[in-house]
Amino acid sequence: MTQLKITGMTCESCATHVKTALEAVPGVQSADVSYAEGGATLDMEAGTSADELIAAVAGIGYQAALADSPAAPRGGLLDRVREWVGGENPAGHGNDKLHIAVIGSGGAAMAAALKAVELGARVTLIERGTIGGACVNTGCVPSKIMIRAAHIAHLRASSPFDEGITAVAPAIRRGRLLAQQQARVEELRHAKYENILDGNPAITVLHGDARFKDGRSLVVRLRESGEREVAFDRCLIATGASPAIAPIPGLKDTPYWMSTEALESDTIPPRLAVIGSSVVSVELAQAFARLGSRVTILARGTLFFREDPAIGEALTAAFRAEGIEVREHTQASQVAYRDGEFVLMTGRGELRADKLLIATGRSPNTGSLHLEAAGVTLNPQGAIVIDSAMRTSAPDIYAAGDCTDQPQFVYVAAAAGTRAAINMTGGEAALDLSAMPAVVFTDPQVATVGLSEAEAHLKGIETDSRTLTLDNVPRALANFDTRGFIKLVIEEGSRRLIGVQAVAPEAGELIQAAALAMHARMTVEELADRLFPYLTMVEGLKLAAQTFKKDVKQLSCCAG
Repeated sequence: MTQLKITGMTCESCATHVKTALEAVPGVQSADVSYAEGGATLDMEAGTSADELIAAVAGIGYQAALADSPAAPRGGLLDRVREWVGGENPAGHGNDKLHIAVIGSGGAAMAAALKAVELGARVTLIERGTIGGACVNTGCVPSKIMIRAAHIAHLRASSPFDEGITAVAPAIRRGRLLAQQQARVEELRHAKYENILDGNPAITVLHGDARFKDGRSLVVRLRESGEREVAFDRCLIATGASPAIAPIPGLKDTPYWMSTEALESDTIPPRLAVIGSSVVSVELAQAFARLGSRVTILARGTLFFREDPAIGEALTAAFRAEGIEVREHTQASQVAYRDGEFVLMTGRGELRADKLLIATGRSPNTGSLHLEAAGVTLNPQGAIVIDSAMRTSAPDIYAAGDCTDQPQFVYVAAAAGTRAAINMTGGEAALDLSAMPAVVFTDPQVATVGLSEAEAHLKGIETDSRTLTLDNVPRALANFDTRGFIKLVIEEGSRRLIGVQAVAPEAGELIQAAALAMHARMTVEELADRLFPYLTMVEGLKLAAQTFKKDVKQLSCCAG
């Protein structure tokens, strides 16, 4: 039997990775690796190279030496491996790889973990719930599947071509739709999260709740039992956010829905009340309406009251045309649940519903982390305050995603996680959000990038703008669907494009072209002069740009 001393292991999962690496060395018949004892006992053929054993362990981020050797040999295969795996890499400390702890497993966490490993670090990723975070499990993916199914149901029941194509009201089998939805969620979680983590020996996954002991260590209450301390060189907090609960008297005593329960329901309620006026509330309200619910939205102000007023007006008109009741400037003062139905008291009378969906925003998941022990500062809303490099107020601790004061979009979280990893391993990277596109998946869709006129004026920027209604866009005319508009905002003087707001079918597909134009610092005249394919919705950007100097109603169909 041969014994090795092994350092750098932080948990039993590390021992498993070391065992796999050792047993892959030619001549090794079996390896018994103990995290607790910090060593390995090997049964192997005579003549098996000790250097190859040590190199195999070094190749996955740990250090090994023969148990009876005071120091590892120098100048042989081990030294070459040190160079291959980062011995001279700024991410390491000599022969020890930089150890990064990542709390969470969603978009920000995964992007950071993979980038950190790519840059030569080893990662311990800690997840208290389901691997993959909110987006793939309970947010973006299941909601967009449901929205698409509802869109298909809507088109089968009603379309602009019903005079020539007989419309048939579809039978909705919500249970089957839910099974299809959840199967795709599980498929993506396995492919894009679980399988990637399982296949990366430089990433150790711990299942449990993490809290800070101090600025350089965590205590993890393991899911199976017990606690484990994890020391780190750097730490990324990427714990996301959860739906916020509206402070309405009586609400907590009722079986109300948050978005997760709504998406997981295998039935479509005859009557659905929705409290909220932003992304989640409007997306799910329209989806349930198109699948058969009679939906009423209670909006404290107007829909999307923080955006250009034209957005809320256009979407409200589209919803009402579909039979969705939008009650603006209306709040519930009391909620009760009796005899199987919800009763909401409002300033405009009583509202009764079979189900109640609360979609009034999201709150950062920071309360259980004991951030005060590490000196991490929160804003009044409980979000972690970070700088442009994703650094918190504590040395060596970074944060990214919905638990911070960044915009709550998964692609922002992933981009921030990647940049945080670069910075944690000695690089310099910042996140530019000046041309951040955003999409709401209603029908028509809402898409924005850059500044609205009001936001520009608050920044002291003089603006000019034009709004093009979709009855001027050939694609919309050919579709017999001219709901919505495209609005361009430019900086007076420079003529640069600084913002775009659109309400249109497939607005999400055109907004990235606007984001690229803004990134390139294009003037509105340069945008108007570009070639756009005819009979596409994105051509509306060109037409909107042309309206600054021309009357597009007087142009031929594809006039350049």
